[in-house]
Amino acid sequence: MSEHRYRSSLKNMTVNEDKVAKVVKDRIFSATFHPCTSSLLLAAGDKWGKVGLWKLCSPQGGDWGDDGVLLFEPHTRPVGCMAFSKSHPTQLLSLSYDGSLRCMDVEKAVFDDVYDIEDGLKTFDFMSHDYNDITLRCVNVHPLQKQYFVVAESNIYDSRNLKKTKSQAVSQLHGHSLSISSAYFSPCTGNRVLTSCMDNNIRIYDTSTLTTKSPLLTTIRHDMQTGRWLTKLSAAWDPKLEDCFVVGSMMKPRRVQVFHESGQLQHSFMDSENLSTVLSVTAFHPTRNALLGGNASGRLHVFSD
Repeated sequence: MSEHRYRSSLKNMTVNEDKVAKVVKDRIFSATFHPCTSSLLLAAGDKWGKVGLWKLCSPQGGDWGDDGVLLFEPHTRPVGCMAFSKSHPTQLLSLSYDGSLRCMDVEKAVFDDVYDIEDGLKTFDFMSHDYNDITLRCVNVHPLQKQYFVVAESNIYDSRNLKKTKSQAVSQLHGHSLSISSAYFSPCTGNRVLTSCMDNNIRIYDTSTLTTKSPLLTTIRHDMQTGRWLTKLSAAWDPKLEDCFVVGSMMKPRRVQVFHESGQLQHSFMDSENLSTVLSVTAFHPTRNALLGGNASGRLHVFSD
C-alpha cells in the first residue's frame, strides 16, 4: 500500500461515543484485538488483574450485557500482556505481574492456569504454535526466523543458544540512555526493530542481517514522561504493514499518532468530544482498518472506518 493510500485510510478512521466503553475498572496495562474480521472484539487488562472483553456494536442485552462488556478477575496484579492465540483464536492468553499466565476460552468464559511463578511475569510472545514466557519488560519474536527474539534490554537473542546465565546476544541495539519500555520486530519481515525509551526517543534499527550492532536508522523525539499514574507509552507496529507504527501522546489536545519508519508523521487521531485523556496503550487490528487506545480509567477508544 502506498503512503498516500495509507494516510487516506487513516483519515477515514473515526471515533464516536458508541466506540468508547469502560471495559475494566482501573488503569489499562494491556489491550488487544481479536483477529476476527466480521466484528470487532477487544480485550483489556487492568492494574488489579481484571480482564474485560468488549464486543463493539453488540446487540443490547443477551450474554454481553447492555454495554457489550464482560468483566473477569483471573489475576490479582497488573495484566502486563495479553494476546489471542494465533493457532486457536478462541483462546486469550493473559500474563500478570502476580506470576500467572492464564488461558481463557472465550466461548466458555473459563480460565485455565498455564504457568505460575512467585517472581512475577510481565510479557510473553508466540515462538511457534504455542507460547513462550520470560520475566522481562518486553519480549518479541522474529516473525519469520522464530529462533530470534528481542527483549527490552536492547538485545536480540537466539533461543537455540540460550544458557541459564549470561547468554550471549546475537545483536545489540545501541544508543539508549534510560530504560526501554518495549522493543518489537517489524511484523512482515523482521528487518526492523522499533524501541520506545524513557530518554524520550523512539528508535528504529536495521535488523535485516543481525550484525553484532544493529545499525540505527531513525530517531524520533517523543515525550515519554507519563508519570506514575499512567501506563508507559510504547510504540507498536501496524501489523498490516512493514514500516508504520502507532504511539500514544502526551500532547494537548489529546491525540494518538502514527509515524512512518522514516520519522514522518502519517496521521494524528484527534476528537475534541470523545478523546480528552492520554491513550497510553495502543494497537492496530491485524487486518481491518481499526485502532484501539486504552486510558488510565479503564476505557477503550476505537477509531475505525
